[in-house]
Order: sequence, then structure tokens, then C-alpha cells
Amino acid sequence: MTPGRGVQAAAVAGALALAAAVLALPAPAAVVLPGSGSVELAFTPGDAIDDRLVALVDTAQREVLVQAFSFTQRRFARALIAAHRRGVAVAVLADRAQALETPHSAIGELVAAGVPVWLDGRHAAAHNKVLIVDAALPRATTVTGSYNFTVAAQKRNAENVAVFRDNPGVAQAYRDNFLRLQARALRHGEPV
Repeated sequence: MTPGRGVQAAAVAGALALAAAVLALPAPAAVVLPGSGSVELAFTPGDAIDDRLVALVDTAQREVLVQAFSFTQRRFARALIAAHRRGVAVAVLADRAQALETPHSAIGELVAAGVPVWLDGRHAAAHNKVLIVDAALPRATTVTGSYNFTVAAQKRNAENVAVFRDNPGVAQAYRDNFLRLQARALRHGEPV
């Protein structure tokens, strides 16, 4: 074997060992929950998902958590800011590249209003689209689906959401995932 091939073989062996170690890391366990509350399904074009989201934030009592890939919808941002100002704990976890590079991102508006925002740059895409309202209360509500928090999602795209109402189990599972990802993200404005 030539010296160059030995180095290549060692590099390949090292890469395979690293890949095996990464694959061996435990993934969060899938969660199976008993049914409770109700599930509402909404679709665009057609359904006013934006109205539903704003109404949920407007009724929040303790906490609102948002995971966003793309976030340009100013009306939704204003609802989050209003909740923050009335004492609701509001936090946003957004895709780093989308938050910093999308020309009309509403993330800066949230930060300027004092809403805590974390940026997830550890994944190829922080592609979650989730709204969690009052996870610790019996009336906990979780919204998830393909719907980005954008005007395009409401007006131009074919999108969907599932709204899990009065389901603290679902809300807590999504809240746990939010906290797990938030712990590895950077607060908006922190150096990379």
C-alpha cells in the first residue's frame, strides 16, 4: 500500500467511526399520547389561519412559544409583542439564516420590542412551524403544520395546520422539544 492510500484509508475509517458514533446517539423518543381535547384542521388557501393564530396569542395567559422557519407576518409579530407587554412569557426560536437573511423578516421587530428570540443555526434548516400556548394549563393549545408565519403562507401557498386544543400532553411534548432546541441555540445578538 502506498503512503497516500494509507492516509486515505485512515481518514475513511475515522469518518466511518465518527458517523457510527453520531448515529449511536439517542434520539428523542417518539411520543404516543392518549387523545384529549379537540383537533381542528385548517388549510390555505381558504381558511384564515392567520386569524386563528392571532386569536390564540391574544388569549394566552402565561406562556407563548413559537418555532419558526420563515417569519414575515407583521400582524402575528404584533400579537406576540402585545402578549409580551401584558406579561405573558413569550419566546421565539427561529431558523438563523431565515431570520438574518430574509429581507422582510419580522424577527428584528420582535427583538426591538424585547421579545426573547433564539436563533437555531445547528441544523441545515430549523424547519419547525409551531405555536404553543399555555402548555401548563388544561386549556393548552398547540398549532403545527406546514404553515410558515408569512403573508405568502396565508395568501399564496397551499398550507395546513393542526390545532390541538385543550391538550396539555401535546403542548408539553412540543414545549420539551422547544426547550431542547433552544438550549443549543444562540440568543439573537450573541456572537456566533
